[in-house]
Amino acid sequence: MKVSCGLLPDARIVERARLAESLGYDRVWSYDSPALYGDVFIALGRVAEATDRIGLGTGVLVPHTRHVLVTASAIAAIEQLAPGRLAIAIGTGFTARQTFGQKAIPWNRLERYIRDLRALLRGETVEVDGRALRMLHPAPVAPARPIATPILVAANGARGLAVAREVGDGVLAAAAPIPGFAWSALLQAGTVLEEGENLHSPRVVEAIGPAVAAMYHGAYGAGGVDALPGGSGWREEIEAFPEAERHLHVHEGHFVELSERDRRHIDMTLGAATLTGRADEVAERLAGLEAAGATEIMYCPMGDVERELRAMASAAGFGARDRTASA
Repeated sequence: MKVSCGLLPDARIVERARLAESLGYDRVWSYDSPALYGDVFIALGRVAEATDRIGLGTGVLVPHTRHVLVTASAIAAIEQLAPGRLAIAIGTGFTARQTFGQKAIPWNRLERYIRDLRALLRGETVEVDGRALRMLHPAPVAPARPIATPILVAANGARGLAVAREVGDGVLAAAAPIPGFAWSALLQAGTVLEEGENLHSPRVVEAIGPAVAAMYHGAYGAGGVDALPGGSGWREEIEAFPEAERHLHVHEGHFVELSERDRRHIDMTLGAATLTGRADEVAERLAGLEAAGATEIMYCPMGDVERELRAMASAAGFGARDRTASA
């Protein structure tokens, strides 16, 4: 099973990607949520130029935020910088839609988007909004078509998995491994505990607290946050905001840091659901995820990201490759 990492598309991504490459991580996935983070393709372009072999990935693109021809052009740009190193994951939208005050897009729209994207990358003409479109890029500015960038579908439910099987090269899940796919990636947050630490230790709270808070963010969007410990109090604070602007507050600090509201209400015992434990426990959990069907882990470090990358690589059994740490 491959172990990759998810990194924020911000000013620190190059140094962190270099560290991830030196440690032996397989791929750097970066997030695409315009209301929260920087631009994913700018970030991946910088990483492409600053690294030698590590794979690159978008985790995940959402059709709402990018016209399909814009996405095809961006893919071509990265493929020109780092041929064969890019993978694209595309989904119906979590934060990238909710922070716009919108629900996830329909699956049929996502399926059409992927079909059109593949056709454009093959050099074909497609019809979008009633007009013919094609990649017109001449040879000096983009690779020759076809461009064979693999596409994963971010999905969990039956409809999403059907789309993944129909038009995807694999699947990216956020809850549990999805067996039956040659490429089955799984997003995981977590931290390797040091001696004497537990889920409530200050360092651990900063390392996995944002992931625990994301459970509340997602549950609120699904209408089930009251089922979480402290969830009703969290919801009441959110609903004190005018309805027209609540979506601007739900995801504050998402996967970056805890908001003060999150600190007041989240229950860190939920962190047990993350990839957290002593090094031997994490290694055992990774083996279990592989046995359950995962072919790649997208590990999303938070808090002291450099420490987390090193600790997880060591627990996973490849941290000895860290040339930076030994330099």
